[in-house]
Amino acid sequence: MLEALREKALRLPMKPGVYIMMDENREVIYVGKAKKLKNRVSSYFRGSHDTKTTAMVSRVADFDVIIANSEFEALVLENSLIKRHKPYYNVMLKDDKGYPFVRLDLNEEYPVFSMVSRMGNDGAKYFGPFGGRTLTREVISALCKTFKLPTCSRKFPRDIGKGRPCLNHHMGACDAYCRGVPGAEEYRRVLTEAVMVLEGKTAELCARLEQEMLKAAEELKFELASEKRDKLRAIQRLETKQRVVSARSADSDVVGFVRGETKSCFVVLHYIGGSLLDKDSEIIENPMEDDSEAISALLRQYYSLRGVYPKNIYLPCETEDNLLIQQLFSEQAGRSVYVTTPQKGEKRRLVETANLNAAEELNRLTNKEEKVLKTLKWLKEALGIDKQPERIEAYDISNTGSSEIVSSMTVFERLKPLKKDYRKFKIKGTETPDDYYSMYETLSRRFERYLKGDEKFDTLPDIILIDGGAAHAATARKVLVEKGIDIPVFGMVKDERHRTRALVTPDGEEIDISAYPAVFSFIGRIQEETHRFAISYHRQLRSNSLRGSELDMIPGVGEKRKAQLLKHFKSIKAIRAASLEELGEIVPKNTAASVYNYFHKDEVV
Repeated sequence: MLEALREKALRLPMKPGVYIMMDENREVIYVGKAKKLKNRVSSYFRGSHDTKTTAMVSRVADFDVIIANSEFEALVLENSLIKRHKPYYNVMLKDDKGYPFVRLDLNEEYPVFSMVSRMGNDGAKYFGPFGGRTLTREVISALCKTFKLPTCSRKFPRDIGKGRPCLNHHMGACDAYCRGVPGAEEYRRVLTEAVMVLEGKTAELCARLEQEMLKAAEELKFELASEKRDKLRAIQRLETKQRVVSARSADSDVVGFVRGETKSCFVVLHYIGGSLLDKDSEIIENPMEDDSEAISALLRQYYSLRGVYPKNIYLPCETEDNLLIQQLFSEQAGRSVYVTTPQKGEKRRLVETANLNAAEELNRLTNKEEKVLKTLKWLKEALGIDKQPERIEAYDISNTGSSEIVSSMTVFERLKPLKKDYRKFKIKGTETPDDYYSMYETLSRRFERYLKGDEKFDTLPDIILIDGGAAHAATARKVLVEKGIDIPVFGMVKDERHRTRALVTPDGEEIDISAYPAVFSFIGRIQEETHRFAISYHRQLRSNSLRGSELDMIPGVGEKRKAQLLKHFKSIKAIRAASLEELGEIVPKNTAASVYNYFHKDEVV
């Protein structure tokens, strides 16, 4: 196989292009670019390589190439193919982080700040990007609070005068534009001041407000001077405490990159006028490429996701793509972007600072990783299992009488909840509360889906935890035996305060976990999260059943009476079977008669 691949590579042209490595299933596992395809691709199939490259080559069953007209075209094509295929062996940044923007449509009479994922070509003003959705929401909230702008759902001018001012106005957090006073002109003036903060003009705004305050005081307008003073202090607090900093594009980005034993860290520091604005960092698996190639790939991915380009980008080491990347970014930004590698002076010190930040991030992760490994190792030894429990599934049942029996499945990977893999089940085979049957049905359905190749259930856990004792764990083991699946199962035994105190095997052997606090805390978190997830689903179904049921058809039965009936009788079936006297014990007699008559239309009451 290797010889055939080598011969195929030697027949390639000495031209620029992109090569695509594929495994035996024709799945793309690596994409690269080359100045000369023949030299680059054939190098993989001769001589020795590092561990990761050797592993990749061992999986290559075939490769394809796309010849490009230039190195620049190859660079752009490589970026596009990596984004499309997400090959296993390519260095990759997470594409789910997102860099949201604050949007303001000044064409509206009363513009409002909103959060959006991307800039649009719609004439609105955009500020950002910010480091995440939480920070963006905090920015909007802090601005509105400082400048007393409305945050309610009312639309102006449509809703002016349609209701009393809300609590925010009475708490001094909003000027209540819903009254019509202040009007649109004052709203715009205040909004302009808020925009100055987003544009990094806080010092200019504060200087202007201070002049207005002093002028008002000289003219003996003490109330106006007091208002200016309070706003000035609020804006100063906004900058220092809320950390609402300028969100415009940094004029300089400084890149840092450090490779550790198993992982690497990529850092970008954003500077405006020489002042550090913000930092982005990401931990990645050690790349197969050397540092310069890895930085080139990460750089292109990072700015493709971010969508905003600074004037200058300083790199920690020279890459053969510097000029090509500079050309690519300049085209995408619509102006000149300079990509350079400083060798000395202040700019070099900035690069060293970025590398230091990368090293610190990597060190912090290493310490955290060691704690994870130590906890998982202790759990493996305590449970007496062969494999370290990297992935754990936990199950719980929730019901109220016979009403809406449900179960939950939560997933934890390396001690962290993996919420995208959570699943919930509505029990179908019984209307009678039976935790053992419900657990049997849940596990049966889960592993039937696995055996059928359902991609939502295609990953098996290393251990299974059941909320309950030995009998619950034994029920789960029975399902696994029937399905021919070998996974260790343990029950989570609770104390008198409903907290997990130990794990138990299906045979009743208890495993004390109190000796290791990290494990004790972790198992407790699993139990709480699994219970929370089950309860939330159960409440959702009960809420749905309350909102829409046959009781809605009965005159005189409102939400309150409906809730009373369902809480007591648990189901419509039980309400239908109840006598007039039984119904009268729960709701007023006239309501009881309406309900009884509805279900017994042929009888006279």
